[in-house]
Amino acid sequence: MSDSDGHLDHFVRIPGNPEPEGSDLIWFEGIAGRRLRACMAPSLRDTPRGTVIVCPGRSEFIEKYFEVGRELQARGFAIVILDWPGQGLSERLLDDPAKGHIDRFETFMGALRNGLDALADRLPRPYISLAHSMGGAIALAAITQKLVRVEAAAFSAPMWGLPLNLAARYLIWAMRAMGRSGDYAQRPGPAETFETNIVTHDRARWQLQRDLIDAAPQLELGPVTWGWLGASLDIFNQTTKPALLRGVDIPVFIASAEEEKLVDNKAHTRVAKHLPNCEHITIDGAMHEILMETDARRAQFWQGFDTLLDKADL
Repeated sequence: MSDSDGHLDHFVRIPGNPEPEGSDLIWFEGIAGRRLRACMAPSLRDTPRGTVIVCPGRSEFIEKYFEVGRELQARGFAIVILDWPGQGLSERLLDDPAKGHIDRFETFMGALRNGLDALADRLPRPYISLAHSMGGAIALAAITQKLVRVEAAAFSAPMWGLPLNLAARYLIWAMRAMGRSGDYAQRPGPAETFETNIVTHDRARWQLQRDLIDAAPQLELGPVTWGWLGASLDIFNQTTKPALLRGVDIPVFIASAEEEKLVDNKAHTRVAKHLPNCEHITIDGAMHEILMETDARRAQFWQGFDTLLDKADL
């Protein structure tokens, strides 16, 4: 069923992908009154360990992270998972809903802050951030700018840099300057297959996203716009300054993927060097979506996450 505005009033459900126990679908208001979607699920313990804020990557959505949510509940946490503005079933930003667009990362950060505010009375402290890829750029910006207070932060293949040369950076600047921010930077190509994918070695977890999109085609998101690329470069410049990073006074865990082809792993090393309390590992044989990888590779991430919790005494 959909509500009167055409929004699904339930999670997208497919066999083999149950939502975390007790999950609620929450709608809240973002910047400019945009309608945004979140999932909140309680801790299953009488005394919760806190709340983990799950920040997905570009083109991802709540239902893709149900497995992660269940694993966090098993550790004693309440969870929040967000659909960012412009993706998932949150309100899209352009007339063409397939375009992967953002005007500036402050729009994402405002959604994070508004979502946490809307759920504050239901979210036990302390807060822990778990962020993947683009979500890692949003979370690091929110932490360094003290928009959100968390007691520990874990990052899976965070997007703190992109493999772009100087010519590409100039082209991004020029296209924005010419008012073409809403144009595709790359036209949609042929559909990805498991054999051509560059994000995971795990066929079942790769298939999950396709099955969810088949069940609700409005979940799908296409390639990025020039505006998205420009906004990404802007946030990298803002949040990777050494002085800002040295002010991050919480334990941090960063997992890089050895077979990374989407984000710049060198940026992970640069950022980690300036964080006062940071563990940085590279997961052998992993592609970009570490949390959607094979069980053995995912286990390495969860081991690092659990060590992070010990460091933070959580």
